[in-house]
Amino acid sequence: MYELMIEATFSSAHNLRGYDGACENLHGHNWRVEVRVTAQRLDPIGMAVDFKRLKSEAKKVIDSLDHKYLNEVPPFDKENATAENIARHIYNGLSRALNDGNIKVAKVRVWESDDASAAYYEQEKALP
Repeated sequence: MYELMIEATFSSAHNLRGYDGACENLHGHNWRVEVRVTAQRLDPIGMAVDFKRLKSEAKKVIDSLDHKYLNEVPPFDKENATAENIARHIYNGLSRALNDGNIKVAKVRVWESDDASAAYYEQEKALP
């Protein structure tokens, strides 16, 4: 099994609805995103997936969040734009673009600050 990882960044503002504290107010973050994908085999030139493709697909998903007020961007117009929900949103978008039977998005971690992050991944289904 092979694992590849890229990082990307974006900046955005949000406020947490229903939160009792300062984060209920409008504020911003410089988010860092870590994307990990796995592959069972390599292509004929020895690559699981070209980093260029991985970065390009991540950029497509992340650009929809960059320099935005997240509370106005679906699905965050209905659910809070927490690090947890942002990680799941990016994971799902990348999975649709990349998962192909060999390549699989394994985990997306979103850092809202240098010392606080949340990750999203899906458990492998147990065989019957």
